[in-house]
Amino acid sequence: MKNSDETSAWIAARRELLAAEKSLQVARDDLAAKRRALPAYRLDVDYEFLGDAGNQSLLSLFGEHTQLLVYHFMFHPDWDEGCKSCSFWADSFDGAIVHLAARDVAFAVISRGPVDKLLAYKERMGWSFPWLSSLGSSFNYDFDVSFAPVQIDGKSATYNYNDGANVGTEMPGLSVFRRDDEGAIYHTYSCFSRGLDTLNPVYQMLDLVPKGRDESELPYPMDWVRRNDSY
Repeated sequence: MKNSDETSAWIAARRELLAAEKSLQVARDDLAAKRRALPAYRLDVDYEFLGDAGNQSLLSLFGEHTQLLVYHFMFHPDWDEGCKSCSFWADSFDGAIVHLAARDVAFAVISRGPVDKLLAYKERMGWSFPWLSSLGSSFNYDFDVSFAPVQIDGKSATYNYNDGANVGTEMPGLSVFRRDDEGAIYHTYSCFSRGLDTLNPVYQMLDLVPKGRDESELPYPMDWVRRNDSY
């Protein structure tokens, strides 16, 4: 860098911003601790799913691990391809799985779409993460990511912990579970909507560049997003 008044001003501004970044990180660490301290509740339903390995229970998705992350991917049974926004998120999942496993965490994606559609779309997108169908199960409804027409029309749905939310038939989310030594499963955390933001590394990278996400002039924020084979 050239030694100039502009450079000196930039360094001063950057140091000021660094203090704000450090303050935010301390707040993030505190928030993460509060998240982990949430009370958990035991599930009383033995959920069953269908994947490429056949029928699997929620417990089986843990494998040898005691913690499980489930991404609720929007894929209605009548759709022929998955939600493009969920696909945007899912492009980063495969690389994380081996590292999550090293910290006692299993990972799976669950949707209501029939398993043949899920697996065909998974192959098209080039993904390898576990993806299971909850079709015929109450799982998606119980975790507030799928909604019946009466809920939508009557504005009686609860999404992102808001009653009377404006929702579609399928919405995105993430749920976290743990199991004990006896095989009991506990729900420890779920997040939705902008709560999923930190799971998307592309958005985190865009937040670093001069134009940022550059979405303010678009019809809606993710209007620019395409499936990875459609740009």
